[in-house]
Amino acid sequence: MKTVSILLAVLGLCVITFLTGWLGAGEVFKAVISAGIGGFLALVATQLATDVVLACAWVVACPGLGLRRLLPARIVREAATTCLPFSQLGGILIAIRATCFPAGTRRAVAWPEASAANVVDVTVEVLGQILFVTLGLLFLLDRRPDSSFAGPVALGMALMAVAMVGFIWAQRSASGLFRRLVRGLGSHVAGQWQGVMQDGIDTLQARLNRFYRQPARLVAASLIHLCAWIAGAGWVWLAYRLLGAPIGFGESLAIEGVASGVLSVSFLVPAALGVQEAAYVALGSLFGIDPHLSLGLSLLRRGRDLTIGVPALLVWQLVELRRLRRPLTAKPVLETSL
Repeated sequence: MKTVSILLAVLGLCVITFLTGWLGAGEVFKAVISAGIGGFLALVATQLATDVVLACAWVVACPGLGLRRLLPARIVREAATTCLPFSQLGGILIAIRATCFPAGTRRAVAWPEASAANVVDVTVEVLGQILFVTLGLLFLLDRRPDSSFAGPVALGMALMAVAMVGFIWAQRSASGLFRRLVRGLGSHVAGQWQGVMQDGIDTLQARLNRFYRQPARLVAASLIHLCAWIAGAGWVWLAYRLLGAPIGFGESLAIEGVASGVLSVSFLVPAALGVQEAAYVALGSLFGIDPHLSLGLSLLRRGRDLTIGVPALLVWQLVELRRLRRPLTAKPVLETSL
């Protein structure tokens, strides 16, 4: 799997290089520069505000952990996914660590609590994304009914919906699945570590069951995620406007909605290298937007991700170094109401 990810990343870089050369590096560079420092900072601020909304959705789905813990963990997860050569799974694993040991507090939580919280948040986020992509498809069909994107993306979302049903079912029976995995490791795991893992699995299942006993919270969190996805379409609208492309919010919603669907099925490609650029160029062309502007938009998005993600990862590393010097004590987080 690691080799596949590396090959896909290299292929993605080749796609970006080809698009830049084909569209003209000078034109793409001028498009990006035209946004200006103030415009770029506005794009960064817009994304940070969206991150706060996403963290609030996480607090709603997983009460008791608190915004102070979950907002940094959310930013670190996104940073690891967009800035490091990992798939989305790698970002989730880093976020679990960041949730256990957040910046700004010495109070830690055990890994089963952090793992359950991250799994639930990813679940409700994908449910919100499915709704958003469906909305984007409706806007695309309304404005470009002859588009060839609609069919494949709709099929992909249908398959994702089915996969999410299976994923949620697996979470409800995670204890049995993980126990079989531990038994499969057999002699490769020392006896005392088998006991620790078994106890951790029981706690993980208990935490997942606790979260899923509050379906109203999960529905509310999914709807908040949907609002955040729609805010992402607003980000695309603002970026295109800064680049000089005359586009309405409906077109931006169609572009971002379908692009999100495309990116969701390319989760094996680290940071969606090449996929993101090709998706924006192709979708923008449907609405008469010059390809070099769409490529500029993708580069602005990557610049935004780096501006937020690199400092977030550096701060997280500093927290980890301090933790190694002065270990924290992991304590269970008691369930509280909002």
